[in-house]
Amino acid sequence: GAIPLCMVGEFDLPQELIDRRVRKMTMISPTNKEVQIGSTLADDEYIGMVRREVLDSYMRDRAGEKGATLINGLFMGMTLPQTKNGSYVLTYNDLGDAVSGKGTKKTLEVDVVIGADGANSRVAKEIEAGDYEYAIAFQERMRIDDEKMEYYKERAEMYVGDDVSPDFYAWVFPKYDHVAVGTGTVVDKKGIQKYQQGIRDRAEPRIRGGEIIRVEAHPIPEHPRPWRTKDRVPLVGDAAGNVPKFSGEGIYF
Repeated sequence: GAIPLCMVGEFDLPQELIDRRVRKMTMISPTNKEVQIGSTLADDEYIGMVRREVLDSYMRDRAGEKGATLINGLFMGMTLPQTKNGSYVLTYNDLGDAVSGKGTKKTLEVDVVIGADGANSRVAKEIEAGDYEYAIAFQERMRIDDEKMEYYKERAEMYVGDDVSPDFYAWVFPKYDHVAVGTGTVVDKKGIQKYQQGIRDRAEPRIRGGEIIRVEAHPIPEHPRPWRTKDRVPLVGDAAGNVPKFSGEGIYF
């Protein structure tokens, strides 16, 4: 949940959405040599750390307040227009009145579709936007004691080495009242649990005694899709593959 400073102003985000303001970055080598980064930051510069469940809820609610019609549903597919100015017909399961977890199948006619449905975008598949290589990212949110949490007050850590990832990096990022400990890989997705154990071991002195409160995994695109827009269907964010390759951060897009 890292966001660039420019996003706060561009999207007019309230300060309370930002759990932590990271001003110190520790880069840790395979031999555990540490390099400190962040001394050149101005007093008002930082990397914002947010929780997606909090940020996404805020953005969704604000869209509703601005006049958008919110539908709690699962997009299943769409029929493309048969004429130049024809409508797209979306098929979705409406979960707003779901019974026993099953939604009601409905359709919706629209003029434009914005595909913002993540790395496994169904919208991208419908317009045949092509595939991309991706990394698998895995992290555990962990609650540690107050003394250890104080160390991460304004600090994030990035670890490198074959024990934590053969081609990516591992991390310890501060959240609201806990840390996120995780790693990722492109070339050895089946080995992700092994690399997660590696970052647990490497960071153990600083997370010792931590309680795992949430486990998360998701794909991170490695490059943009061959097509990012077709007719009146643009793709954005992970659906388009708009992710900086070095950091893997994509919320801004």
